[in-house]
Order: sequence, then structure tokens, then C-alpha cells
Amino acid sequence: METLEKSKYDQMLSQYNTDLNDEAIAAKVVEIIEKKVPENDTKEVKKFLMGSVELTTLKTTDSEESVLAFTEKVNKFEDAYPDLPHVATICVYPCYAKIVSQSLEVEGVEVACVSGSFPSSQALIEIKTVETALALKDGATEIDIVMSVGKYLSGDYETLCDEISELKAICGERKMKVILETGLLPSASDIKKASLLAMYAGADYIKTSTGKEKPAATPEAAYVMCQAIKEYYDKTGIQIGFKPAGGLNCVHDALVYYTIVKEVLGEKWLTNEWLRLGTSRLANLLLSEVVGEDVKFF
Repeated sequence: METLEKSKYDQMLSQYNTDLNDEAIAAKVVEIIEKKVPENDTKEVKKFLMGSVELTTLKTTDSEESVLAFTEKVNKFEDAYPDLPHVATICVYPCYAKIVSQSLEVEGVEVACVSGSFPSSQALIEIKTVETALALKDGATEIDIVMSVGKYLSGDYETLCDEISELKAICGERKMKVILETGLLPSASDIKKASLLAMYAGADYIKTSTGKEKPAATPEAAYVMCQAIKEYYDKTGIQIGFKPAGGLNCVHDALVYYTIVKEVLGEKWLTNEWLRLGTSRLANLLLSEVVGEDVKFF
């Protein structure tokens, strides 16, 4: 029985080219950055990227008071900058879903929770499902989970996909992002396979990293993930979102990821429904460049 189940995943993977050359991908990414990023270095693109930010606080020191203050900044932003897009999402631990959902006053901002024993994903599936269900009950509108990296590395695709599918069933219509933790995957081929498995199992978005491991997001990983999204869409007609997260330290980083999405996936993905940026430090930097002065609002 196990062999039959595993063959289902291998059969799916065999429909795609997963034999990738890391050096060739690195060279292609360099070419895209050198030739295409400058044309996207505009105020309009930076405004768009502000509206794609998932404002995130995932610190050990988070408290109800700090998360409330964090949410109040988003509430005040709309009054302070009525002509600019608000952030796409506030992302917190599940224990803060209720305080964010109850205090958030801005329409169109999602409440995302990291769930399923973030950031390691090392817990019993029963724990993961309960944590996810409680986050949703308390007001989360999106869920970010971490793929079981150890299961992937040991070739246990069945358990890996079953967990993703079970958590997606809990989420129902609400979007679920699957974090691949690409910095722990040995090669571009592994990133491609993990992307395909996550999408096949029910991910609505695939996301690079938790931000808790090094390296976090890289342009090379983003390129491979976007290629996987495109090929999956071409075969199935199912559109999957993309979220780079971790290590987005400057506006140029955001422009690089925007450019990769634009070049590989095209205009259809250039909305804040399909492209998200997992960061907090970037919000102030983008805002500063858009308004033309140094601003520390968030």
C-alpha cells in the first residue's frame, strides 16, 4: 500500500522537469536582476509593494500590549496616508488572532497566523490541526504552515502531503500558505519538488521561509518556486500565490522579487492577492521612498 501511495507522488513529479542545474539558475537570476530590475524601480511599483506587505511580528517577546500597538499602527495608517495602499496582512502567532481581529479597523487587511508548530513543524498532526482550528475560530483569515522538512528530506512524501491536505481541510475556503524553508533544502531540484508537492497537496500559496533559519529567502529560490507555480498553473489551471519571506532587508530586495514574479509569472500575479512580502522592516523603507523622506511609521 505504501509503495502505491508513494508512486502517486512520484508520478505527479515525473510530469515536471525537476532535474535542475543550480549554476544555470544562479546565472539566469543575475541576468534578470541586471537587465530588468532597473525598469521596475519606480514609485508606482513601490506603492504596489507596500500593499503586498504582510506586516509580521513573531517575536518571543510579543505580548497582548505589543500586538495591540502593532495593530493600531495599521489602523492609524489609513488616516495618515489616505492616498497610499494599506498593508495586505497582519501576521502573528495564533494566541494573538483574537486581539488582532477584534482591534483591526481597516477593511481588506487579512489576519494571518503561523500555525502547525511554527517554525519547526515538529509536532503531532493532532496538535497542528487543533492549533489551526483555534486560530481560525479566533479570527484568523489566513494560515501559514511549515512543510515537514524532515519528512521531505527522508522521502516520505505521503506523510508530508497528507499533513498539508489535512490542514487545508481545516482551513476550508480560507487561504493557506505552505512554507518550504528553502534554506534547508539542498538544491534547486529539491525546491522545485517541494513546491510541486505542496501545491499538489492543497497549498494556496507557497512561501520561501520562516525567517528563523539561514539562509531565508533568496532570489534563486524565488525563481525556482515561480517556475514551479507557472508550470503547475499551465498543467492544472490552478493559480497559486507566492510569498518571499525572511531576509527582505531593503527596497532593492523587494524590487528583485517583484521582478522575478513579473518575468516568470507575468502580470496576472502582480496583485496583492497573489504576491505577498513577509516582512516588517520593509514597510518603513518602502513608505520612506514613496513619500520622499525618512519615515518610521510602523
